[in-house]
Amino acid sequence: MSVLWDLSRFSPRHEIVVPGDTLPQMCLHAVRQRGDAVWLRQKELGIWQSTTWREFGEIVREIALGLVALGFAPGETVSILSNTRREWVFADFGVLTAAGISNGIYPTDSPEQVEYLMTDSGSVYIFVEDEEQLDKVLTVRARLPQLRKIFVFDMEGLQRFQDPQVMSLQALRELGRRYPDPAEWERRIAIPKPEDVAVLIYTSGTTGKPKGAMLTHHNIVYTVRGYNTIIAQDEQDERIAFLPLCHVAERVGGAFFALYTGTKLNFVENPDTVPENVREIAPTVMVAVPRVWEKFYSGITIALKEATPLQQAVYRWAIGVGYQVADRYVAGEPIPGWLKTLFRVARFVALANVRRAIGIDRARLLITGAAPISPDLVRWYLALGAHMCEVWGQTESCGASTATPPAKIKPGRIGPAAPFCEVKVAESGELLIRGPVVFKGYLNQPQKTAETIDADGWLHTGDVGEVDADGYFRITDRMKDIIITAGGKNVTPSEIENELKFSPYITDAVVIGDRRPYLTALIMIDQENVEKWAQDHDVPFSNYASLTRAPEVIELIRGEVERVNKKFARVEQVKQFRLIDRRLTAEDEELTPTMKLKRALVQKKYAPLIEEMYGSA
Repeated sequence: MSVLWDLSRFSPRHEIVVPGDTLPQMCLHAVRQRGDAVWLRQKELGIWQSTTWREFGEIVREIALGLVALGFAPGETVSILSNTRREWVFADFGVLTAAGISNGIYPTDSPEQVEYLMTDSGSVYIFVEDEEQLDKVLTVRARLPQLRKIFVFDMEGLQRFQDPQVMSLQALRELGRRYPDPAEWERRIAIPKPEDVAVLIYTSGTTGKPKGAMLTHHNIVYTVRGYNTIIAQDEQDERIAFLPLCHVAERVGGAFFALYTGTKLNFVENPDTVPENVREIAPTVMVAVPRVWEKFYSGITIALKEATPLQQAVYRWAIGVGYQVADRYVAGEPIPGWLKTLFRVARFVALANVRRAIGIDRARLLITGAAPISPDLVRWYLALGAHMCEVWGQTESCGASTATPPAKIKPGRIGPAAPFCEVKVAESGELLIRGPVVFKGYLNQPQKTAETIDADGWLHTGDVGEVDADGYFRITDRMKDIIITAGGKNVTPSEIENELKFSPYITDAVVIGDRRPYLTALIMIDQENVEKWAQDHDVPFSNYASLTRAPEVIELIRGEVERVNKKFARVEQVKQFRLIDRRLTAEDEELTPTMKLKRALVQKKYAPLIEEMYGSA
């Protein structure tokens, strides 16, 4: 188990681990180098099934040649509509090694969104996960004249289904196995050039329609090589794959980085089994969004309320020791021997159990990104003895462009610029990125591309930030989200929202107050934790909506808001709040597929609630 002062496994790797200037070349070399070693694991019917590198190569070749047999031309685009699973990666590399462009679609997208993404990307084929996702495509295929075939991963429930445009993944692979010229695969692999578009990643977008970011082979190969110089991984590491593969974090920082480094990828059974699967795998490196880290913390907090007084006392002592170690570590101060000894005891009596309960007992590195995280939450994980590094970037920069090095973590700071790109703060306060990581542009939208990449090659991120004397950046907010109160005070709502989300009873919050006399908030409660609290306190409720209306629950959340208010100046305090009476999921228009609230849409949709807060002052 790693401890805070053990940095032996974080040495950057600057040598090229797997040769190849394009993703297909890298794939071919990785398969040849690693042969019968296991790369992918997925739980099916309660048993973890393994795929070796050699088996992966065979499957990818069959898919690629199956596409070629159907007339797939180099440079054409194929979409993938599925939850995160092995077959997603098989299809992805099947398309790439056939010299195509691969495009991911969120499994939570509606048929209308699928239609838009298929049309905008010009996809001629689509891989779908199962009957549910197939139905979406069939609903809109009359409006997709360019669509030739639909390939299905899981044919359960479709055994008797007959449609000339639909075939199973197995049938496609069989077509590839029978292809008369097996050497065609390597000829296809040689076609793409580094400057060619490899993948389309549609930005989930909190406003407007998604935009297709074009990432080239060079963008991605350069990035994954660069990642190994800041968050080095190898074949001894294990990762868990559960974030959407159509998002840049899991696609580039997960699958493509694992292909490059040889890190074993373990796929969760489904989105609901993430906590259980994390405990089973106990990954050595884990990447997640703040909402996942918040959920783990909330689960421990709630579990402690049921512990015995002795267990609670032991935990309070142990985490107190952990905080002493973490605070010295963050401050760059040496950790004295007596404190190291106390920390080992604290770990033995309590902290190791907490780490096991989460599933991070083997983790040498935790990585958080894609949204701001509370500095207090980072400190808590550090106090457990787990290095939590913050990274920052976006789809248009191929993922992470800054990262806090494990040797010097500053909670609340996203670290210095990665060695493989430039980052600076513009006069306007906006963070800019430049380098080979910057994308080629938005598909079919040259004007938007010109607005995003300036004449000097700087990518305008839309994030507002600052940089300290050590070169560590801090995100204060999105440029469009900064609140200017009626009194002229600039307020960054994300800082307040992050503190609110640190509560085990609050899943999300939107702070409002632009051109208003004071701040208010719309809050989404954590259903599981609040339900349990209500049951423990004999508060009657029948469903989620009734839970949000219970006076006792409102008072519970009021207490959490007041706790947060104490951390801020009077002008930054939330004076009124209302609870959203619907549990929002990625299927709801208020949330992006990466579980970020669409601020503008939420404010528009809940305008009556907002006006009520200002009318009741």
